[in-house]
Amino acid sequence: MTQVFMADGTVVPVTRVQAGPCAIVQVKNGGKDNSKAVQIGFGDIKEFRLSQAEAGHLKDLSPVRHLHDFSVETTDDLDRGDIITVETFANGDVVEVIGESKGKGFAGVVKRHGFHGGPASHGHKDNLRMPGSIGAGGVQRVFKGMRMGGRMGGDRVTVKNLKIVEVHPETNEIYIKGAVPGGRNGLLMISGEGVLKINKKNQVKVEEPVVEATPVENKTEEAAV
Repeated sequence: MTQVFMADGTVVPVTRVQAGPCAIVQVKNGGKDNSKAVQIGFGDIKEFRLSQAEAGHLKDLSPVRHLHDFSVETTDDLDRGDIITVETFANGDVVEVIGESKGKGFAGVVKRHGFHGGPASHGHKDNLRMPGSIGAGGVQRVFKGMRMGGRMGGDRVTVKNLKIVEVHPETNEIYIKGAVPGGRNGLLMISGEGVLKINKKNQVKVEEPVVEATPVENKTEEAAV
């Protein structure tokens, strides 16, 4: 995170997010429920790391690391190879951010659920952070949903009503007010309301020119002795 000084002098904490460029890899129409969706690719990856199926799916496009489907109302103006950039957002837009929270590993009830623990005196020795009773003795079972220790974090988290403070097309970054789910270099899904701006320049795979070596004939001069 960082901070931005506004025109009136207020300091706003923001999170720098690299949002794009994202290429439209596939446009899906129809299906069992006549749904419409687009598949978007993000992130650079070396081509040799792709499987044979992935390489065929991304034919004529630059290789991407992540693929995700998004439902859309219409696909009339969307074509394979179109680019979605940060210019689709504007200052002041309110967006919804979905990400994966930081994984904490196995955690007890004090850290995971905010239990206060037992008293630190009057005969309590080794149960300061223990959960205590987990149910009545006569029922002979633990009810579902009982708050206990377990794996914490690594969950899908949605944060709504986050405001975009600045948009930087030259670096493909947007500054979002406040914090977003997950840690550094995490993958986020950002969605908002409004018209989607598409760069119709197709993301055609750029092939490096092949330079062919021209053989040079050995010329020997015969000299008469």
